[in-house]
Amino acid sequence: MNFKVMNQSFAHVTLLVKDYDEAIAFYIKKLNFILIEDTQLSTSKRWVRVRPPGHSDCSLLFAKAKSDAQKARIGDQTGGRVMLFLHTDDFDRDYDYLMKQNIDIIKAAKITPHGKVAVFADLYGNLIDLVEPIS
Repeated sequence: MNFKVMNQSFAHVTLLVKDYDEAIAFYIKKLNFILIEDTQLSTSKRWVRVRPPGHSDCSLLFAKAKSDAQKARIGDQTGGRVMLFLHTDDFDRDYDYLMKQNIDIIKAAKITPHGKVAVFADLYGNLIDLVEPIS
């Protein structure tokens, strides 16, 4: 069989949030992310996208939780596992920045086979790896 090779990529990753504005404030002011879009779709729904500084085609899309089931998953969308892997070109710079911003460091910096890694939590408790990959 001949299969055509597909050219695909992720565009957005949905992140359940309690409130659009508090999520924007955390990711923009505390993590230094860039606000890509904030469009009002209805009286209760917005299309809000942020991404880390640097080159990235994929963004986080904030989705305000509505149902009880959605609200119960805020901060634990991955069952306690790391949700995002944030690559950096300078681990020490970015780790120091997280510390100065009083970001909740869950696992301190260490060297792994993949590079320098630390785990931190966002404002809701979602876990994010800060990683400087081995070149």
